[in-house]
Amino acid sequence: MITKLAISGYRSLRDITLGLGPVNVVTGPNGSGKSSLYRALRLLADVAQGRIIQALAAEGGLDSTLWAGPETLSRAIKRGDQPVQGTVRKGPVSLKLGFSGDDYGYAIDLGLPTPSASAFARDPAIKTEGLWTGETFGRTNTFAIRQGPSVRIRDDAGTWRQAYNSLAPFDSMMTHCSDPKDGMELLLLRERLRDWRFYDHFRTDVDAPARRPQVGTYTPVLASDGADLAAAMQTVREIGDSAALDDAVADAFDGARVEITGDRGYLELEVRQHGLLRSLKAAELSDGTLRYFLLISALLSPRPPSLMILNEPETSLHPDLLAPLARLIASVASRSQVFVVTHARSLAEALLAEADCRLFVLSKELGETAVADAERPSWTWPSR
Repeated sequence: MITKLAISGYRSLRDITLGLGPVNVVTGPNGSGKSSLYRALRLLADVAQGRIIQALAAEGGLDSTLWAGPETLSRAIKRGDQPVQGTVRKGPVSLKLGFSGDDYGYAIDLGLPTPSASAFARDPAIKTEGLWTGETFGRTNTFAIRQGPSVRIRDDAGTWRQAYNSLAPFDSMMTHCSDPKDGMELLLLRERLRDWRFYDHFRTDVDAPARRPQVGTYTPVLASDGADLAAAMQTVREIGDSAALDDAVADAFDGARVEITGDRGYLELEVRQHGLLRSLKAAELSDGTLRYFLLISALLSPRPPSLMILNEPETSLHPDLLAPLARLIASVASRSQVFVVTHARSLAEALLAEADCRLFVLSKELGETAVADAERPSWTWPSR
């Protein structure tokens, strides 16, 4: 489980460190930094896929994603005694992302590239990466360190070896130095990050694939857009927790039951409700009902991830469904760590009542995201 998340210099997240638990809920008004926190987690996952530079480019490049305020905000500025104005920068331009747990910790530091005539001269450069054991980075517990183009890895005997001398500034040591023989820790961390699961764009419109019969095949992991809902539900039935699926549906929809029908290899979701003489097909369901079934399928995956991130799962849901959703999330927290970003304070309160939950209420102060009443854990960044 991740116990610490640290972000510095990314959009409104000038410098935050969060202490995480099994269930973590982020809430706050529009523009407070919830989406930035969600995107920061996605960027960390993109490191393991070797596409963090492309992900930043899609957001407008490094210039668009860096903290736009002054390097530091003094107490006088925060009190309003002094105006906000630019100052001479003391440290390098930097966007830092990191996390740690009881076993491993990882951090990456991106900055401005070396000036050149290349058409890609505005791409951010990876300046530093670190992998260590335990929650806090230090010289004695570091497995691998990257500084500029140089990567060094410590072996089982504690001896450092030079793994790379000229790693490209757009390549991560996590993708280029993870080796079963000499870089096992990097390999394990890379696979763990690739296992993180994000759900933020379930399609429920009239043309959504989940509303139509789909070719059926074992689907232990629901697609990010929910296109293979029927196959994922049937997989839960056959190799997952079928009883938990039935309980989750009945808890939310007063005794309803989901059935998966098939014809010539195509599968389709149908819902039976008390009092109706026929089942309802997915095409007939409301957006909110279909979305809730998508959430059930995602959360009850027979292949649970180490970390599942839900972005605004309350979208289209009736307020009466938020308490059952909180119970469902709490029930899976023993298998997966869960991160929920939500506008619905009622969902946050229900999760606090149902689960071992950390609540982070965000707000904006002088353009900077602030976390109300949250204890800031210790954190050390690898130096350049």
